Amino acid sequence: MVLAKVVGTVVATQKEASLDGLRLMLCKPVDIDCKEKSGFVVAADAVGAGVGELVLFATGSSARQTTVTNNRPCDAVIMAIVDQWEVGGKYKYKKDEDPPYA
Repeated sequence: MVLAKVVGTVVATQKEASLDGLRLMLCKPVDIDCKEKSGFVVAADAVGAGVGELVLFATGSSARQTTVTNNRPCDAVIMAIVDQWEVGGKYKYKKDEDPPYA
């Protein structure tokens, strides 16, 4: 699993028929301090994540083990929306705080 921020959506009108109905989200991995790392991943959204949210995504064969992605040609899936995380007793992120990044 990888921590990431949803930074956008992807629209593809021409695609494999088994992908119809999937929401595709553009995810940017973040480090333990919520700092964005390089690169992007397009992930199928299995949980209703929105732009700006921090999520967990899985890749590879694990990406095809959700109800939404079962038997579909997906290599990445968002399978959780992060509410908070802490490291060494210190919160690094809390979704409901303003700003959410400690």
